[in-house]
Amino acid sequence: MRNVVFAIVLIAATPALAQQQPATGAQAVAQGKALYDQHCTACHGANAGAGERAPAIVSTATSMRGQRSDAQLMAIVKNGIPGSAMPAWGNRLSDGDIANIGAFIHALRGNALDNPLPGDVARGEAVFWGKGGCSSCHAISGRGSVVGPDLSNIAAMRKSTAIGDALTKSEHRVYGDGGVHLPSPPPMEYEPVHVVTKSGQAIDGVMRNQDAWSVQFVSLDGKLHSFDRADLRSVTVKPGSIMPSDYDKRLSADEFRDLMAFLTRQGTKPSSSGGGE
Repeated sequence: MRNVVFAIVLIAATPALAQQQPATGAQAVAQGKALYDQHCTACHGANAGAGERAPAIVSTATSMRGQRSDAQLMAIVKNGIPGSAMPAWGNRLSDGDIANIGAFIHALRGNALDNPLPGDVARGEAVFWGKGGCSSCHAISGRGSVVGPDLSNIAAMRKSTAIGDALTKSEHRVYGDGGVHLPSPPPMEYEPVHVVTKSGQAIDGVMRNQDAWSVQFVSLDGKLHSFDRADLRSVTVKPGSIMPSDYDKRLSADEFRDLMAFLTRQGTKPSSSGGGE
């Protein structure tokens, strides 16, 4: 009879045990963001960029390697700071929840190369050059188009969240090391432009440079054009970007995950060697 009772208790406890399994990778970051937004934003600000009642968790003044370690930060979250307004969250949140908050903060602190996303990188590369159509505007390692920015070093320049937002949100912001909200419109040299020459030829592309006398832009077929303004009937710079922002809908969930795995590994970490004698 005792064995039967034990089996019943074990079966009943199994779902709860399963729920306690820690999240990993992108799932941990997503869960950590939800927890951070619920418990931490009011004091520390959005994306750890400082609030009205508490300082930034992720500093704009130092690199990821010059800040407190993830373990130190999570110890502060768990135990609080005696004599300050920072409470101990260890008696309110589980260790798994605190670890997920740590994963989210880690993702904010480092660029994508510091925390590349999981997925099949080879399949993601195939999506980039194939179904995703990314190479119609972008180049990597000298291959692709010059219409849009070169992505050869994108993971060393942007965070994983910023890369994902660029693929899925028409209006998004890029967060610096401190999570500061920086507006992210298309750079001036990539603004969509519609040009009509005095002969009536209409050309669409992205702006490269313009002044009072001339206009230089790249047409959507990748060709560079340069015109004197005296030879143009009109130059219309359009708001927004030609960059699609619905890749999470254009691609399957697996394809999008794999594309992100590929993109978050494109780049080279700066050398840590010193320049002294």
